[in-house]
Order: sequence, then C-alpha cells, then structure tokens
Amino acid sequence: MILNTHPAAAFSLETLMMPGKLIQGHAKVEAQCKKCHERFSKRLQNPLCLDCHKKVAADVRRHRGFHGRIPDIGLTGCKRCHTEHKGRDADIVGLDKETFDHGATDFSLKGAHTDVPCAACHKAGRKYREAPHRCNSCHKKDDPHNGRLGTDCAECHTVRAWRKVGFDHEKTDFPLKGKHRHVSCKSCHPNQRYKHVPTDCVACHKLEDAHGGRYGAKCHTCHTARDWKHVTFDHDRDTKYKLKERHARVACDSCHKGRLYKDKLGKACFDCHRNDDYHKGRYGKKCRTCHAPTRWSKARFDHDRRTDYPLRGRHAKVQCRSCHRGDLYKDKLKSECVSCHRRDDVHHGQEGKVCRRCHTEQGWGHKVVFDHDLTRFPLIGLHATAPCEECHLSSAFKGAPLDCHACHQADDTHKGRLGPDCGRCHNPNGWDRWRFDHDTQTDYKLDGKHRGLDCRACHKTPVKGRIRLSRECVSCHQRDDVHAGRFGPACGRCHVTDSFKKVALNH
Repeated sequence: MILNTHPAAAFSLETLMMPGKLIQGHAKVEAQCKKCHERFSKRLQNPLCLDCHKKVAADVRRHRGFHGRIPDIGLTGCKRCHTEHKGRDADIVGLDKETFDHGATDFSLKGAHTDVPCAACHKAGRKYREAPHRCNSCHKKDDPHNGRLGTDCAECHTVRAWRKVGFDHEKTDFPLKGKHRHVSCKSCHPNQRYKHVPTDCVACHKLEDAHGGRYGAKCHTCHTARDWKHVTFDHDRDTKYKLKERHARVACDSCHKGRLYKDKLGKACFDCHRNDDYHKGRYGKKCRTCHAPTRWSKARFDHDRRTDYPLRGRHAKVQCRSCHRGDLYKDKLKSECVSCHRRDDVHHGQEGKVCRRCHTEQGWGHKVVFDHDLTRFPLIGLHATAPCEECHLSSAFKGAPLDCHACHQADDTHKGRLGPDCGRCHNPNGWDRWRFDHDTQTDYKLDGKHRGLDCRACHKTPVKGRIRLSRECVSCHQRDDVHAGRFGPACGRCHVTDSFKKVALNH
C-alpha cells in the first residue's frame, strides 16, 4: 500500500478552497473551519459566531448594547456587517468614528459628552463595550467632595457642565428661598459638612439682630429669606390691632420700646393720641368712626367697612355731600352705576347696565378692565396691547370680525397660497414669530432635502379652505423621472428624500 505524504493531505477540503486568510484575531482557528461554518448551511453560521462571542450573544438575547439594538440580527446574521477571509490586516469591523451613532448604545452622548474625543473614554487596547458608564468612573479626580457625597454625581450635576449644579434643595428639610437661593453651598456647609447643619435663623444671623435680642429668637415671625429689611409680619392677622396708613409705616421700635413678649401696649387711640383730640372728648373715644390713621386733620368715615358700598378710585375722593344730598340715615341711595352715570353711557345701553364689568372707579377711560378672554376672541400676544379702537371703530363693540383675514388680509405675504387660517403657523406675538411643524400637523413628514424647502416650492396656488396637496413624489418630480414612468409613480420604493441619486432599494 502506498501512503500519500503530500502536504495537502493535512488539510480538509474547506481549507483547500479557502478564499483568503483570516484576520489576525481569528488566525488561531484558520484550520478549524467547523468553528465558523457548517457544511451546506448558511443558517447555522450565525449561532457559531455567537458561541465564541459570548458577551455579544448575551447582549443580543437581552436586547442591550450596540448589537442588542440591531433589528433582526438573529435573522440577518453577523455576516451582514462582518466578513472574513480578507487577510491578516483586514478591518472587518468597519467602524466609522465620525458617523457612528452613539445613541445606538447603552450610553447616549448628551451635553458636554458630545465634544469629548472617543479616546477619552475608550482606552487603547480595550474593547469599546468595556467603557465605563458611571460618572465616578471617569470623573473621580474631578470630585471636589472627595467622595463625601457618594458616587451618584447625577443627583446634583448634569452632563451639560460640572459647574451647572442642579441639586434639588427643595427635597431637603430646608428649602432654599429668597437670598438663600443665591448663597454658595460652602457658606452654609463649611468644610463640606452636610449633616447636622442648624436651620434656625439665629444660628447664622445672631450678629445681625438689630433688636439686640429684645424680640426673641423667632426671626421668621417677622422676616423672610428675601432680606432682613423686608419685614412681613402680618400685624393685622397675628394681632388684635390692625395697622393702617401711617401706622403701617411706623417702625416697630416706635411702639415696642421694651420687651416684645412681656411689655403689653394699649390698643385704644387715646392711649397714644390723647393730646391730638381737638374735639376735647365731646365725640367720645371712638375716634376711628370718622378718623383714619392717615392724619387727624383729615376725617374719613370708613365707608368700605361700615356700609355695603366700598369707595374706591375717584369715589374715594368725592365729598360725602356729593352723593348724600338728603338725610344721611333716612335717604337710601342706589348702588348701581347707571343710577348716577346714565348720561355718561357712550354705548347707549348696548352693553347693559353693569358698568363695572369693564370700567373701574378710577375713571371711565382709565385702564378699562373688560375681560376680553370671556368673549369669542381672547386677546393674546400683540392683540393684548392693541388699542380697542383699532378693531372697534365705534363704541358699539359687538359685530367686530373674528377671523385673521378680516383685519390682516393685506399682510398676507403668501397671497392666499397657505389658506386663510393664519393661526396654523403664526401667533399673535408677531408675524415673524411663526412656527409650523409639518411633521406633526400634516400627513406629510418633511425629511431630507424637503426639510429646507420654502413653502412656496409646493404651495403655489391660492386656496380658500383646507389645503389639499398630493403626497405622491411624481406630483412635484415628474420632470425628474429619468425612468420615464417605467418604474411607476412610487419613487419612494427606491429613492430617498436626501437625493434622487441615492438609491435605497433592498433588492
């Protein structure tokens, strides 16, 4: 028997027919074709790949990572992107760092991360999948807290910038308000101390107590975080002595000269103003019946509190005898505006008798407060500042047109091509502040080169009602059809909106 000692005897049939050498990473299995191929079956090739690349296989099963997000990877197989037998130095990954969409991974790039070079996170010699995801993994050296606040940097910081702190102090026991919002963290947390920080005002502001401790330690009773000079103690609500007019502007120390909670003060006018009574006691001690805290020389009956008709605006300056011409306690007066101002009605009764719906006591033409939002035409944007007479040409306000074209037809630069419904694109803040989302407000999404087109490129003829345009490509591009209609009107089967020269047909 003769033995075949030719070198080719050591190789299988597949080895002899191999189209080229494997890449360096697969060189060790170059003679083991069954590691990657099953004879006469392309369908089984993909499982063989995943048997070796176990981490990729795990991503595919769990639909995570880059490979786990590739649609139908289990059907199309690894060979759709990775080929072999191209030689030892061949690049079968084909990664284009300039166009790679990082959003297809478990770590979408946002904020300052979009400007970071790839090598900053993906170290040389390590797989891309091994890049860390946690902030502290990359930014530990940037942590000024030295780990005292833990490793979840995102609780306070955002990917926009480290200095852009977004910690929500409202979730703590001490919400920041007023000037506290602008105080640096270290002002209250010296030496990075965040636990057991005192929250009483006096703990930080004892040296700023202008009362010298006479008013106690409950600073928040009168002051707020806005500033010390802004006193908000509600004397009317929290005491039995309401402060009005001049009393409201008197400094606390003018009346409270001793200890606030121990030295009691009298509440009667006579307790402080006995020497100011020019009636010499003939009218009793109820000075407040006619006099107000404005000043003694100006007597004023409290019409707002003691009657059913509060005096406001110009009514407050009218002398009593202007309205009360008869007996004060016997002659009753009507409270409707029209009972005194019938001759002043320029609307001739068209708006009814309830004048206060539009006018105030400040004057007929002073800040008319008619709530136009209760009508069929709410005033927003520039309409809110437009004088009434621009739309209402007479005092008969009813009958003014409601549609945009009625007033702004001359301003229509589209010459009717986009219809009369101006509000679909424009808003009352100005004609140039228009915003129309063609993708969501119509049935035709603009992408590719369509996105940059001027409206007039498609909307060429005036319309009176709803805009109806064909969505077929040929309706605009029939002249561009180099196939002369042989492939039908559905251009989108092969072409994309980026360019007619770019064909996306998956034969």
